[in-house]
Amino acid sequence: MAARCPGCGYTYRVEEGNELEGFAAGTAWREVPDDWCCPDCGVREKVDFEAVA
Repeated sequence: MAARCPGCGYTYRVEEGNELEGFAAGTAWREVPDDWCCPDCGVREKVDFEAVA
């Protein structure tokens, strides 16, 4: 599972997580806080991200 920011294209991949943001590899998307913002553009929030296969 992955989710992409529609603003800048940053993609959160569950298998990779994001160590800099505090999400270990394997951290499910549902476990990412709802108020989390895109780490690349800082504009889009989790709710704005689009699911990617």
